[in-house]
Amino acid sequence: MQVKHKLIKAVALVAMTAAVAAAVPQVASAGEVKIGFLLKTMQEERYQRDKTTFIAKAEALGATVIFDSANNDELTQLAKFENMLAKGAQVIVMQPVNTGTAGNMVRMANSEGVRVVGYDSMLVDGPLDAMVMQDSWAVGRLQGEAMVEWLRAKNGSVTGKVALIKGQPGDSNAIAMSSGVLEIIKANPGLELVTDQSHEGWSSEKAMATAENTLTKYDNSIDAFICNNSGMARGVIAALEAQKLASADKVFVAGSDADLANIQYVAQGKQAVEIWKKIAPLAETAAEVAVALAQNPKKAPGDVVKVDKVLNNGFADVPTIVTPIVLVTRDNVDATIIASGFYTKAQVYGAN
Repeated sequence: MQVKHKLIKAVALVAMTAAVAAAVPQVASAGEVKIGFLLKTMQEERYQRDKTTFIAKAEALGATVIFDSANNDELTQLAKFENMLAKGAQVIVMQPVNTGTAGNMVRMANSEGVRVVGYDSMLVDGPLDAMVMQDSWAVGRLQGEAMVEWLRAKNGSVTGKVALIKGQPGDSNAIAMSSGVLEIIKANPGLELVTDQSHEGWSSEKAMATAENTLTKYDNSIDAFICNNSGMARGVIAALEAQKLASADKVFVAGSDADLANIQYVAQGKQAVEIWKKIAPLAETAAEVAVALAQNPKKAPGDVVKVDKVLNNGFADVPTIVTPIVLVTRDNVDATIIASGFYTKAQVYGAN
């Protein structure tokens, strides 16, 4: 759907007084900083952490946060975005529902002098001011490399049938993660990609249906399912459980986001690996970047925050900060997830 042809409203430009700009540095006082934080959904468990961590950090820096989410609907997200502009957000941090059309919202914000920071998913064809993300391609690579090691240990060779369970069609994160996986598959000619399927809304139920169909088609002879997120991995695990195959000794399953249920599956031996995309560094860094940009509206983002790299999104070179990811296995759950305090031992293993 072309958002630019729907619902984009003409918004009056807010005049900034030249006298104030000339008399004082372009730095807002703590009480004046207003930041929007707009997630694509609260569907996955992890987003409660994103919300809580971001708001806590921004408020600690003296900012007021306008938070909302869009239920994975791009027109809902547009309405929420416009509302944040109307409420006077100086910077909006946005995780786009549709990375292909969200650039129109950035243009609308920029026309009002409002900056936009991309969060988690890089939108394309839009003038983003900055981007805070994990390396999604590296997530897929980690999943694929873990699969290769698993197959080698199980079969003595890197051979087998692989199903790639992808997220939202056209989403830049799903594309990047999947490309990392596909590079590993291509580099190992003994691997056969038997399913390569996107899933609207990152749906766990749709992923379960895809897994069921794949298992039926190949008479349960699937060696690995690699999933773009935790929720879809849970759908795959459900399909495997119905066939008594939900065991990391039988079928390799990889997820990404480190939802509690998936970490429990890893600890129980149902799921082989999970990628922990550390939420605190992502959310806290995004809050820091947003507040810094709000306090320095006349400075280039690269002069305000330290960036790791510059990525071209098809429209502009975007100053980008990349935050850490960690491979979680049954062997290192205690040393990673639990040692960090992300989840407690009781949450992962149950109360004794």
